[in-house]
Amino acid sequence: MVKIKSMTGYGKAVVEAEHGRTTVEIRSVNHRYGEIAVKVPRSLLAFENEVRKTVGDRLKRGKIDVFVQREEVAGVANLPMVNLPLAKAYRDTFDQLREELGLFSEPVTLQLILSQRDVLAARNEEGDEELLREELGRAVRGAVDALEAMRRREGETLLADLLSRRRNLSGLIERVAGRAPAVVTEYAVRLRERLNQLLAGTSLDEARFAQEVAIMADRGDITEELVRFRSHLVQFDETLQLEEPVGRKLDFLLQELNREVNTIGSKANDAEIAAIVVELKAELEKIREQVQNIE
Repeated sequence: MVKIKSMTGYGKAVVEAEHGRTTVEIRSVNHRYGEIAVKVPRSLLAFENEVRKTVGDRLKRGKIDVFVQREEVAGVANLPMVNLPLAKAYRDTFDQLREELGLFSEPVTLQLILSQRDVLAARNEEGDEELLREELGRAVRGAVDALEAMRRREGETLLADLLSRRRNLSGLIERVAGRAPAVVTEYAVRLRERLNQLLAGTSLDEARFAQEVAIMADRGDITEELVRFRSHLVQFDETLQLEEPVGRKLDFLLQELNREVNTIGSKANDAEIAAIVVELKAELEKIREQVQNIE
């Protein structure tokens, strides 16, 4: 089963727990490589690299933006901790300063003590951190799942278009192959007619004539290009069946197909083939535009 995926998509997941809600949104667009930008609140900065790795393990190409939001539920678990020994130490220090400086009228207030560094600190219990990591992980994986589902749906649409245009390429190249043998024959007829007119009754050197036709046939021979073009089409079909991201491989094959078409156009020296070449190049360009959005 073909599993090509688009690089464009959006996914969102929300994980609700007793002490908070974690929301993850992921958006991806076309990009030559894989570029992941993660935006997390300060309370989740410690997990930023974990989020990036989780996303990167699943999404290989595209410009990917990850947005994480955290809403805490008010409760005891979210109240700050008081460092009581440190608070007492500050009080004793301030009392000593009052005595030393004779500032007996200056009270040591609770506000003064609480304003000192590290007297109040956010809870950072190991169990809470692990719960937060687990909730964040579930939200990230859920958002990636949703994004992947959208990318697969887009991929199905892209695949249908690619297969249709692939059939067009096959039909066009067979028209070129069918026309090629007639090119030499028609050239030989035109050349004989022209020479007979120029020679005005003088006998034609058949050996020299045959040599000229052979030279033209050799210069205009597109057999190798036709063989390579068909081979590249087979590789194109095989690449579409791969489980891995195939966008770059398809892009490379399109370059090779375009190279063969250009060579056919330059060698064939025939108006009908030249017109088919224009159609081939137009079809290849449309396929290339679609392939730019394939992971």
